[in-house]
Amino acid sequence: TTTTTTTTAMFGRLSSAVRGQWRQVASAVTIAAAGTSVALAAAEFEPVQAADLELHSGQYPWSHSKLLSTLDHTSVRRGYQVYREVCSACHSMKLVAYRNLVGVTHTEAEAKAIAEEATMQDGPNDMGQMFTRPGKLSDYFPSPYANDEAARAANNGALPPDLSLIIKARHGREDYVFSLLTGYCDAPGGISLREGLHYNPYFPGQAIGMAPPLSDDMITYEDGTPATVSQMAKDVATFLTWCAEPEHDERKRMGMKAIIVLSFIAAGLWYYKRHKWSVLKSRKVLRSIKN
Repeated sequence: TTTTTTTTAMFGRLSSAVRGQWRQVASAVTIAAAGTSVALAAAEFEPVQAADLELHSGQYPWSHSKLLSTLDHTSVRRGYQVYREVCSACHSMKLVAYRNLVGVTHTEAEAKAIAEEATMQDGPNDMGQMFTRPGKLSDYFPSPYANDEAARAANNGALPPDLSLIIKARHGREDYVFSLLTGYCDAPGGISLREGLHYNPYFPGQAIGMAPPLSDDMITYEDGTPATVSQMAKDVATFLTWCAEPEHDERKRMGMKAIIVLSFIAAGLWYYKRHKWSVLKSRKVLRSIKN
């Protein structure tokens, strides 16, 4: 009788412990379900941002995106021509000088001739007055407007961004620039745009103040390349990539040299390790135990 009573009490305590654990599990499941419901409800009523509706640019096979590939400098030269004849009417490049073109897209004589075509304001002179002069290699690309207020006044309140570092400043880099330049289309049904705006699905908000800047055969390339919209967009995107990263080719060259040097160092360290530890790894340690 005593044994039966003890066994019954033991099973009773065990059942109580099991029921307590199940209650804890049920409480945890209930709390998790309630939290999930609250999170889903919050997500359901979360406001939609304009940036969430933009069409993200695809990934294009740029020749310079490969590990050991350099920029296509013929494309960079054509891209500078597109910027000079089209983009420079509204966009500045305050961080790029004419001397930066030497040895990259143009010879020194060609860069000097291009710089001299620009009119730069300089001074003051001995009389304390400002004056104009032809450009020099040391001059930076001139801005199309005197200040930001003048730029806004000429573009219906929109400020054209400086393009010196635009590739680094935009998600998608050159893919975004190419998609933006080639992505203009008619607005779908039900969408009305304010006067002066244009529909572009790649631009945040889809309404952009810049009119389609490119059209087929609007310029004549010096090398005879057909000036299609996609070709000009590709070339100017490549040029802007070089402007944002002028060290692109040198960085890859130095990286390759570093990999080669580090490979020899790693091989030497591996041989030294094998030579140094071969004796220690193969030796036997005998221990004698005395009572």
